[in-house]
Amino acid sequence: MDTGLAGKGVLVTGGAGGIGSACVRAFATEGARVAVHYKASRERAEQLAAETGGVAIGADLTDENAVDLLFTRAREELGVVDVCAAVAGIWPRDDEPVWRLSLARWEEVLRANLTATFLTARGFLREVQRNGHGSLVLVGSTAGRFGEAGHADYAAAKAAIQVGLLLSLKNEVVRIAPGGRVNAVAPGWTYSPMTRGELEDEFVERLTRTMALRKVALADDVARAVVVLASDELSGHVTGELITVAGGMEGRTVHS
Repeated sequence: MDTGLAGKGVLVTGGAGGIGSACVRAFATEGARVAVHYKASRERAEQLAAETGGVAIGADLTDENAVDLLFTRAREELGVVDVCAAVAGIWPRDDEPVWRLSLARWEEVLRANLTATFLTARGFLREVQRNGHGSLVLVGSTAGRFGEAGHADYAAAKAAIQVGLLLSLKNEVVRIAPGGRVNAVAPGWTYSPMTRGELEDEFVERLTRTMALRKVALADDVARAVVVLASDELSGHVTGELITVAGGMEGRTVHS
């Protein structure tokens, strides 16, 4: 089925990461011209851009001036930014219950996830205002639906992204583009560099007890959902929706 993405300009934040790189490849396969955003992984981003015929652009997404420059450069390189997939974020590995959670980590995690996504969305909506059209896909997490003990900071940030921010933006975007759309994807446990070392067989057996499909997602599973939501051909009358890519997860076990 034709996604209608051929020739579109697409910016993928966190494009050098596991889910991000899968999104870059998925958009490129559909014929889109892709800007691969990175923060520290310049070499990986440039290699991916070379493979897909795109361009790599670095930026700190917590710095509003850097985000503004990111969109300016993306527009210059792509001609127009029609689609943005806001994938970038961090997941802290250390399990820290709230009574031990430092304010410094709380603020760092919210800034790297929620604030970065806000600045990305703001930058993209300014492109939508310029173009009169656009599709934004936010990437949240099942932690934002079910919570995640030991990672309340991450869960709070993702919940804000895929509920409050999503539902506000889908109503705001139509003020500047009648067909503008904003949707979100919430991945569950996914094989990626961010979860490397966490997904051992015993852990996978335990975490999949709440899932109808007892397996961990691949990054491509998430990327395909992002592409479908980004496409005006496939999802032209879909906005404000959250698609969970987690094998039918219903929550997390509390007791062993």
